[in-house]
Amino acid sequence: MNRTELRVGFAFCGSFCTMSKALDALEQTAARFGPVTPIVSEAVASTDTRFGAAHDFMREMERICGRRVIGTVAGAEPIGPKGLLDALVICPCTGNTLAKLAHGVTDTSVTMAAKAHLRNGRPLVIAVSTNDGLGASAPNLGTLLGRKNVYFVPFGQDDFEGKPASLVADFSLVADTVEAALQGEQLQPLLLGQ
Repeated sequence: MNRTELRVGFAFCGSFCTMSKALDALEQTAARFGPVTPIVSEAVASTDTRFGAAHDFMREMERICGRRVIGTVAGAEPIGPKGLLDALVICPCTGNTLAKLAHGVTDTSVTMAAKAHLRNGRPLVIAVSTNDGLGASAPNLGTLLGRKNVYFVPFGQDDFEGKPASLVADFSLVADTVEAALQGEQLQPLLLGQ
């Protein structure tokens, strides 16, 4: 399939401290693959934080993508039946969303988008960002590492002294990971050193 024909979705979860890096990754993904469908969790759509206002963040996503943001379960559901995407990225993917994906919980627009998309046997790319990746979220991470059609953006500990259980993906590798996933391959090395 030609790159210009690819349909990529890009979903954001509430790891608010990484949103500016996630926007950069969205911009790089759109530059490589063409128009991207933006998706946000309900938390992202409605939460203003010290990192920015929800409205401003969503407006920037729409500017980059040239499309309206999907922000509801009902809006995300047609992704599967209509085969709307060739690849779906979740960036950032929180520990909460990792748990929901690992256990089949579909109660947000992002988890619905992932469930709907995976039913078509197409790649789901996860860019993890969680303070408990080597703690409570570790079993969920392990479950998803073994799941068919699920690929991870290479990740590592972001602050092993201050937050020894914290993991974060290298968001600059999102587009490369999508490229590899579309070929059925996991971008390597998966684990990044300090």
